[in-house]
Amino acid sequence: MKIMKFGSAVWEGGLKDGRGAISTESGALSAYPYGFKSRFEGIRGSNPEELIAAAHASCFTMALSLILGEANLTAEKMETKADVTLEQVSDGFAITAIHLTLNAKIPGADNATFQALAAKAKAGCPVSKLMKADITLDARLDV
Repeated sequence: MKIMKFGSAVWEGGLKDGRGAISTESGALSAYPYGFKSRFEGIRGSNPEELIAAAHASCFTMALSLILGEANLTAEKMETKADVTLEQVSDGFAITAIHLTLNAKIPGADNATFQALAAKAKAGCPVSKLMKADITLDARLDV
């Protein structure tokens, strides 16, 4: 099975004075603002790091739900937060770490089993594997 989803971005202007808008296929985001100030200065709007954090938290939690089911367990509730670290490095900026924090209520699960299943979900969720993905680019300059 192959599933394809899309997100899109529009940008106008320079880095610091420009502004952008992001949209998702589902419409959950529709021309939602993002820019330098929302990324680096805490101004309202989104940024790539928070989107990656939300994607990772949701993917990991869904993967864990699958793995729990395979172990005949069902979560009553799981809450995951992903903290994405963006740092200046020698050649610009890089995402250097993502830390997942999970709080879960899973009837019938013992801590050792829970830890093992959570580790399996962390390693196996598609977003965790993302940086190992084949990234391709089609670039077209409109004139």
